[in-house]
Amino acid sequence: MTRLWLLLFLALPLRTLAVPVVPQFRSGSSQTSSTSESVINETITSHQYRTGYSYSASGHNIESTDANEYINPTATTLTEQTVGGVNFSWTSPNLETVPRFTITNPGAAFSLQETLITPGLDTVTTIQRTINTSTTVETTTTFGQ
Repeated sequence: MTRLWLLLFLALPLRTLAVPVVPQFRSGSSQTSSTSESVINETITSHQYRTGYSYSASGHNIESTDANEYINPTATTLTEQTVGGVNFSWTSPNLETVPRFTITNPGAAFSLQETLITPGLDTVTTIQRTINTSTTVETTTTFGQ
């Protein structure tokens, strides 16, 4: 008997009642805003190396002791070095070959300026900076029915 009721219940059409969904608004809008900020701290270090040497001599009322000499010392050694992971080499002057000078007119005024700049680390430049950035995105959405 229970099977009969169950069969009868399944065979009869059932009426379903659906309620339509109706929004309670006609139009509207939505606004969103987001902000992101970043800070970048940077340190830049630069090393400049001089790989040769520079010699200069100037003056007045002087002359080289040997007129056939060049006014420059000869190169003597090639040196290699690694500093901070950077390999470099340089040529050094032979200081025994620096030109010798004599006064042309003894008793008269004279001047002699000699400059020798040797190879090696020349300058280290360090730059430290902070970069601040801020980004804001604003979105407005408008909708209606």
